[in-house]
Amino acid sequence: MSTPNGKRTIDMEIIGDWVEPGSRVVDLGCGSGQLLEYLVQSKGVQAIGVDLSFLNISACVRKGLNAYQGDMTDFLREFPDRFFDRIICSRTLHELQRPSTVVDEALRASRALTVGFVNQGFWKNRLSALHGKKVVNEVFPTAWAESRPANHLSITDFEQFCAGRGITIRRRVLLSGNWRTPCRALPNLLAGYALYDLSQGG
Repeated sequence: MSTPNGKRTIDMEIIGDWVEPGSRVVDLGCGSGQLLEYLVQSKGVQAIGVDLSFLNISACVRKGLNAYQGDMTDFLREFPDRFFDRIICSRTLHELQRPSTVVDEALRASRALTVGFVNQGFWKNRLSALHGKKVVNEVFPTAWAESRPANHLSITDFEQFCAGRGITIRRRVLLSGNWRTPCRALPNLLAGYALYDLSQGG
């Protein structure tokens, strides 16, 4: 298994703690399969990754992982209610054209949904925005011309979204700007990364 960087390691460990051994898991926006590979090897899950990129899917296949190239909403609609045990949407939500549709379909097709995202409300990101320029830092390292369109969101944005749609937040982990230590106060201002374990209704 390839060695992830420090931030990816913390992310994967938290997600892995929420995944039941041997469960059926989907990773939406799976990239080259780093998280999938970790879950297959550490939890023995039955996993499939979904990504639009042919290169990413090819990388997954080379690792021996199951992967589907195509639209994630179309993929999920092929499955009955609660077919999967957990769907994971890690560092993907802000890149989607219709994130609410993906969340709805994921919560229909699975018993639990893991969502992880960079908190745009983090104070360093706010300071960068005050300069009237795109945020460029260790989290968003590329200039605007080299970046994909993104719908950045904050912890407050996301929790208000969940409350408005009757989505239950079963657990959450909020990490400080170093993405390692827990953020214990003023999370929308001081947390750099957020992870949520969600289900539909009670």
